Formats: sequence, structure tokens, C-alpha cells
Amino acid sequence: QVQLVESGGGSVQTGGSLRLSCAASGIIFSRYHITWHRQAPGKQRELVAVIYSGGNTNYADFVKGRFTISRDNAKNTVYLQMNSLKPEDTAVYYCNAVLANTNYWGQGTQVTVSS
Repeated sequence: QVQLVESGGGSVQTGGSLRLSCAASGIIFSRYHITWHRQAPGKQRELVAVIYSGGNTNYADFVKGRFTISRDNAKNTVYLQMNSLKPEDTAVYYCNAVLANTNYWGQGTQVTVSS
């Protein structure tokens, strides 16, 4: 049974930081590309960052320089370090494991940034 479990969300003020974690089980984690997406109320889900199985990363323009994605294959975990948070970063954050046509999602973790 495949599980992706996000944690680390919460409420912070503008300029604060949070670190999200996504712990995976039931897959050969190191083979998967892992993404973080987010969805704000009334908006479509959008890609935030991706870390490929080889370790390369890409970021959406709106988080470049503020967020950092990393992975620890020994712990089957991906992290999203979020700094300089803004109210517009408020959303539910989801991790997603992708390999070829296989796609798994976590349940999401809420991030709320107040001004």
C-alpha cells in the first residue's frame, strides 16, 4: 500500500518560515520524482517545486529564492523549506510522487500566512 504523508504545516506571520515534510512508504522512493503542489481556496492546484530522482530541482517563479526542495532517500522523505512566507502562499500543500505513468498524492497539509 502506497502512502504519502505530509506534515509541518501551520500558521505563521508574513516573513516567517515553515518546513514541510513528505514521508513515503510502499514505493521504491529513490526512483520517483517528487513534486510539491499547492491549492488555495477557489484556485486551481499549482506546481510549486520538483525534485527529480537524480536530485535536480526546479521551482515555480513565485517561490524561487524563497523555497528549497530537498530529499533524503534513506528516510524516504522530501522536504520543502519555505522562507519569507507571504499571505499569498496560504494554501493546502500536497506532495506527489511520479514515475512514468504512476502518480501518487498525499492528503495535504495546510499552510496559513497572516499579514
